[in-house]
Amino acid sequence: MEASAIPVNMGLRAANPGPATACTLLMRGIYVQIDFGKTAKDYGAWRPGFPDALFDRLAAFGAGAPGQKLLDLGTGTGALGRGFARRGCDVTGLDPSADLIEQAKRLDREDGVETRYLIGRAEATGLPDAAFDVVGAGQCWHWFDGPRAAAEARRLLVPGGRLVIAHLDWVPLPGNVVEATEKLIKAHNPDWRYDGMTGLHPASLPHVGAAGFAEIESFSFDLAVTYSHDAWRGRIRASAGVGASLPPAKVARFDAEHATMLAGRFPEDPFAAPHRCFAVVCRAP
Repeated sequence: MEASAIPVNMGLRAANPGPATACTLLMRGIYVQIDFGKTAKDYGAWRPGFPDALFDRLAAFGAGAPGQKLLDLGTGTGALGRGFARRGCDVTGLDPSADLIEQAKRLDREDGVETRYLIGRAEATGLPDAAFDVVGAGQCWHWFDGPRAAAEARRLLVPGGRLVIAHLDWVPLPGNVVEATEKLIKAHNPDWRYDGMTGLHPASLPHVGAAGFAEIESFSFDLAVTYSHDAWRGRIRASAGVGASLPPAKVARFDAEHATMLAGRFPEDPFAAPHRCFAVVCRAP
């Protein structure tokens, strides 16, 4: 996931930019930096990759065929790009965070795939026109300046190329571990605004439409992701509301309370957490 621009659909405003890997948000009158580079190790270790079912569905749209040149915007630790690389695509990953890219390279080596990585931003990649058959963005579009990123993706795609915007989110339900964890994040970080979400992300649809993309389609499906207690704690430390925004001492206090909560209220270990995968697919003219 790239931390670059502002999720314009969340009622937040940009401040003066901070470090190259961060975005600065005005939340309740307080400037808050979100920097996933700070949590790169947890991000690489504990964030789940995209399920095979997503790539199977994308193949039906002509995205992910062997030999296709693919650019993964906001690649982060490479979760989306790696899935395409496993299917024989020629993948380039782009992200502003060198720390996240180092984790991506490590995971690629462990998985036996190769991806070239570049430091850069989704809205202005500096890459040549019509250089890619597919442009992807996994778990990151909400951090982009969406209209600019969509226009850049169209410029980068060959005629008829595909843009894929994908998300994989936990789903809070009454009484489940996700809901309880979100409440705990809010207790430690009241400025966090991503609780109670549905895992559906329609905000990108007007961006791609305005950029001139055609055959715009979206789909979603639900799945359960299994976590140990340690893995769930790591997954949450790697989130925007914890490791990417809180100082280390506050992250440690949150993590200790989270461990106690899991042991007391959700002793099953491992456990299955509901998730929703959502994707938008469209064609460049």
